[in-house]
Amino acid sequence: MVAPDALERFVRAALEAAGADAATTNAASRAMMHGSRLGVDSHGVRLLEHYISVMEGGRVNKAPKLRFSSGFGAVAALDADHAHGALAAYAGMDKAVELARTAGIGAVSIRNSSHFGPAGAYALAAAEAGMIGFATCNSDAFVRLHDGAFRFHGTNPLAFAVPAEGNPWLFDMATSAIPFNRVQLYRSLGVEVPAGTGSDDAGIDTLDAHAVEMLAPLGAAFGFKGAGLAGVAEIFSAVLSGMRLSFDILPMNGEDRSTPRELGAFVLALRPDAFVDRATFEDGMRRYLAALRASTPREDGMVMAPGDREWAVAAERVDGIPLDPVTVEGFGRLAEHYGLPSLDVL
Repeated sequence: MVAPDALERFVRAALEAAGADAATTNAASRAMMHGSRLGVDSHGVRLLEHYISVMEGGRVNKAPKLRFSSGFGAVAALDADHAHGALAAYAGMDKAVELARTAGIGAVSIRNSSHFGPAGAYALAAAEAGMIGFATCNSDAFVRLHDGAFRFHGTNPLAFAVPAEGNPWLFDMATSAIPFNRVQLYRSLGVEVPAGTGSDDAGIDTLDAHAVEMLAPLGAAFGFKGAGLAGVAEIFSAVLSGMRLSFDILPMNGEDRSTPRELGAFVLALRPDAFVDRATFEDGMRRYLAALRASTPREDGMVMAPGDREWAVAAERVDGIPLDPVTVEGFGRLAEHYGLPSLDVL
């Protein structure tokens, strides 16, 4: 376990030591800490060593020049100049919120981006500004189609967030059965992947995290639904931005750390009171969530709204965030390489 403040200080210090500019350091730290604080460990600080390696290699621009363009009132396009994906996504969502304040809706297509980590972080940024937020991206192909045996889609997340009394309603999902970063986490922890989530190189299901060569689409026997949702992410993020399709993207963990991967992303903000007065909207969300949480569970079950698990984990982690062994080793290498103080593990 590591104290959250100490963990964030180390993350920021490592990024700064690697030469990331202030905007990149702020955005990447914010996104990774979102993942680690809310229990999305696969997309939390465990990504730090990887992010620094691709900055040092030249794949990700340490000091990008973001450029917005727009020919329509509520729509903008962002050329991220091969920025860290978190910087591109947060900047895109800030612009979407700005557009929504006057137009009721704001949509931003993002090009020349990179891996952005937890999609929910950017949807949540809209909810924190009083908006309904949506964020998606595509990534290198690692997910087979339903009944397929070929890597076709990335894990292609879809994330939504809605302001509500207390914590926002927050839904962040990969369109694969599990994200690949979770497979890497399972490898680090020495545990099996859940049944029906991973396949070997022939498309045959396996429980061995080290044997997983492709992921299954969300939905098990109804995996065509997950594959279809992955297509939604693909169209909004890659086709709409003119970026690479998943099967054309260089592997995230491949040996080439210098060639930009040319990822696309898409963010959207909706102003609720552009559709209905604010009091009515807030009352509707309050009644909806109250009824959802009070609904009858199955025996030994628990009914939760999207985000409830994450907010509960965040409350538990106020005093300490757990790190897996591989991440601890990676932090040790970063500390030695950059001459940083070692991180105290509780």
